[in-house]
Amino acid sequence: MILNKMCNRILLCSVSMLLVTVIAVAQSQPGGAGQQQPNMPRQQPTSPGMGSPGTDSGLANQQAMADQAFVRKALEGGAAEVQLGQMAQQKSQSDDVKRFGLKMVEDHMQLGDQIKPIAQELGIKEPKGPSKKDKELVAKLDGLSGHQFDEAYIQAMVKDHKQDLKEFKDEAQTAQNPNVKQVAQQGAGVISQHLQMIQQIAQIHNVATEGKKTESSMQ
Repeated sequence: MILNKMCNRILLCSVSMLLVTVIAVAQSQPGGAGQQQPNMPRQQPTSPGMGSPGTDSGLANQQAMADQAFVRKALEGGAAEVQLGQMAQQKSQSDDVKRFGLKMVEDHMQLGDQIKPIAQELGIKEPKGPSKKDKELVAKLDGLSGHQFDEAYIQAMVKDHKQDLKEFKDEAQTAQNPNVKQVAQQGAGVISQHLQMIQQIAQIHNVATEGKKTESSMQ
């Protein structure tokens, strides 16, 4: 009787130890509870410097539109420079202002001839004339004569050429179309020469530019 009880106890202990061993082995396996699955994909962090194809395409479209806007504005501005240059030859009383006006006509007509094929390539219709803002300047100068015309024309040319030079330089750096880039670089060189010329003329004629007062304006 005592022997049977001892056998039962030994059997129960053996079963208990077997269960403990099975549980321990199960937990130590790769798929066991509390262990990370080795084949689970890890989420890669998104790099801030990497753009999606859609983003790159959008930037390219924006730059293409910027190129078109530049070409259109350059044609309008060139037409205004030609018209104002012709007016300077007719209305100015100063030989240097007349010579500058003639150079505006020649250089901007030549620059316009270089831009027009690019505009056609980009599907841009050639503007019929200057922009609304430039037309207002033309009308203003047309109502002046003599010294008043020279002063207003010189001031307008200094202001316009500074703005044009900045825009041409910017486009030369950012243009997507290689032909637009090339004409912007060439145009920037021409406009830079024009700006130097008109600034020298302003000093000779003692004309105020950029809000600076001259001796004649202080009298």
